[in-house]
Amino acid sequence: MRKKFIYVLWALVACVILAIAFIFTAIAKGWIGYVPPIEELENPNLKFATEIISDDGKMLGTWSISKENRVFVGYDQLSPNLIHALIATEDERFSEHSGIDARAFIRALVKRGILMQKNAGGGSTITQQLAKQFYSPTADNVMERLLQKPIEWVIAVQLERYYTKEEILTMYLNKFDFLNNAVGIKTAANTYFSKEPKDLKTEEAATLVGMCKNPSLYNPKRFNERSRGRRNVVLDQMRKTGYLSDAEADSLKKLPLVLKYRRVDHKEGLATYFREYLRGVMTAKEPKKSEYRGWQMQKYYEDSLAWKNNPLFGWCAKNKKKDGTNYNIYTDGLKIYTTLDSRMQRYAEEAVSEHVAKYLQPRFFKEKSKKKTAPFTRNLTQEEVNTIMTRAMKQTDRYRIMKEAGYSEAEIRKAFDTKYEMSVFSYEGEKDTIMTPMDSIRYYKHFLRAGFMSMDPTTGYVKAYVGGPNYNYFQYDMAMTGRRQVGSTIKPYLYTLAMENGFSPCDEVRHVEQTLIDENGRPWTPRNANKKRYGEMVTIKWGLANSDNWVTAYLMSKLNPYQLVRLIHSFGVLNKQIDPVVSLSLGPCEISVGEMVSAYTAFANRGIRTAPLFVTRIEDNEGNVLANFTPQMDEVISESSAYKMLVMLRAVINEGTGGRVRRLYGITADMGGKTGTTNNNSDGWFMGFTPSLVSGVWVGGEDRDIHFDTMVNGQGAAMALPVWGLYMQKVYKDKSLGYSQEERFNIPEDFDPCKDTLMDNSSSSEDNTGLDAIFE
Repeated sequence: MRKKFIYVLWALVACVILAIAFIFTAIAKGWIGYVPPIEELENPNLKFATEIISDDGKMLGTWSISKENRVFVGYDQLSPNLIHALIATEDERFSEHSGIDARAFIRALVKRGILMQKNAGGGSTITQQLAKQFYSPTADNVMERLLQKPIEWVIAVQLERYYTKEEILTMYLNKFDFLNNAVGIKTAANTYFSKEPKDLKTEEAATLVGMCKNPSLYNPKRFNERSRGRRNVVLDQMRKTGYLSDAEADSLKKLPLVLKYRRVDHKEGLATYFREYLRGVMTAKEPKKSEYRGWQMQKYYEDSLAWKNNPLFGWCAKNKKKDGTNYNIYTDGLKIYTTLDSRMQRYAEEAVSEHVAKYLQPRFFKEKSKKKTAPFTRNLTQEEVNTIMTRAMKQTDRYRIMKEAGYSEAEIRKAFDTKYEMSVFSYEGEKDTIMTPMDSIRYYKHFLRAGFMSMDPTTGYVKAYVGGPNYNYFQYDMAMTGRRQVGSTIKPYLYTLAMENGFSPCDEVRHVEQTLIDENGRPWTPRNANKKRYGEMVTIKWGLANSDNWVTAYLMSKLNPYQLVRLIHSFGVLNKQIDPVVSLSLGPCEISVGEMVSAYTAFANRGIRTAPLFVTRIEDNEGNVLANFTPQMDEVISESSAYKMLVMLRAVINEGTGGRVRRLYGITADMGGKTGTTNNNSDGWFMGFTPSLVSGVWVGGEDRDIHFDTMVNGQGAAMALPVWGLYMQKVYKDKSLGYSQEERFNIPEDFDPCKDTLMDNSSSSEDNTGLDAIFE
């Protein structure tokens, strides 16, 4: 009887073994459950985010699909502290097993399954955990739950077969979701500690590895003390496995858990407007006229030119991977190396904030306080304000959704006039309030907008780019997308046309009113800001330095507005709606900040205009260079005319409307520039350039009827110039950038601006003080 029992027992054991073997064979063969094919195991589908990298090597941000903000990092870029902490905590015999740790499994089975000890530890190896992350979907029934662990074992063994231990560790850390949009160890290190993975200290690495047990429960942003306790458990494990001495572990455990938290989000961080502009450029499709509405024909024109001439525009649609599919900036882990300098970008954003947000905005609020037409000008009637507000209401998503749902105009208007609880933007942080949607539209229109761009005139490198005051709330880009009337900053184009047609800065004109006949046969007499030196003979240089409208009108009377339009377009301005009229000389046309900055490079670059360059190269996630980009240059004016313009534009700063740069900001650099203010102070401009940097600023309201009603704060010299001054102060102060106020424009020393051409035997010199003496 006893022998029979033993035989039966052994038979049962054999059956169990055979059953287990059959189950594992069936799983491996794909008869039951799911095991990915070899091709997928060899090339797991890891969706990596694209990195946008500054010219000085800083990551500006990423592009990714939802919850997949993962940036690839190789094993050699991981801190040894990370590897030691992970192995010590999750799989101390990682180097000894082939995917399954039998000892750990038996220990977990006995202690957790039989003795019900919660602190017995798990039996899953790092490889099993990786298999679960990759290929283990949520179980929907009992049978799937029973098969889930065996399937993970099979996949783990196969992963060990195809990958080295280092590759498995790298995949695990790249795959894990650390929450707060930090997927993968590189994004996590940047998010929680503002560091690269290779630079993590032991206690920081232990914090992140501690999150692997439960990233929600042990999240250091929400539960600092709980996360610190988990960190100390990891440090104890590192001590136990020999990676730390007793003294090191004890010392590190006493440290507080200090984060340098920086959430990775496309709406936050540096260069938000730039990153969004670049994303739109790279993902653009080939333009088809049928897909553009009638009012978008200008956009179709610009996109068509960009598709043909700009290799970066539509790059994803123009380029294919080895498998024949187009590149995807959200999943292919590209590295976009931009021309932006993170330090200069920060200075530009600070300058906009310091002047627009902290200085101008309070004055604007004060001027509009208790005004019935606020934030619009006092020159509007209430009826005109109501018309503007109704138009703004119809442009909102709320209106569109209600209209599509079948609501009547009366019902929609009632909803817009009903008060709700809401949070609204302020520069001190979000504020909870109760107001109607109509009032919220009006409230947001109170905030002034701004655009800024700074670039190197010789290389085309765009060093800084600010599209507005806050991307979270004001997403319309006023650096490259939006266009506004340019006012007197257009005058250098007219004066350039004059230089190209035989004029010189020394030519004189009587300073009196000028009356021209416009395109409709009517007399046109522009107003002037002042009547100083009325009736006297003044030089053309004096006229530009003082932004004098009468001298400008005189030049316009001698030139052709059609020629002026052609010249403006040759400077890189794409707006087709520039009318060839005599009043064009005062800047009623609309141009973007980016176009203006690019155009002004010709004055600093001997007549050669350089197009903005945003990206230098693109690499794949393995470091292979996929594309290189070079600056596009065009000679738009003669070298002689460029030098003459340089003489006059320097005078704007040294003795004219741009003098605040010297007086208020103490900038002594050799530079040229031009202020600009449109009718009623609707737009404030300043264009400023040195031998190495051309920068442009626009400041104004969302609508042209939103502006200061007084010149004190409303002119370009008060609205826009200070942003340039603050930015350049910061740039010159940072010696690591290499910009010096001692740098001079390289003009031939025997160049005579009163002549039509360059003198013979011209030579270059950096000492150009003699040029100013000519006009003293």
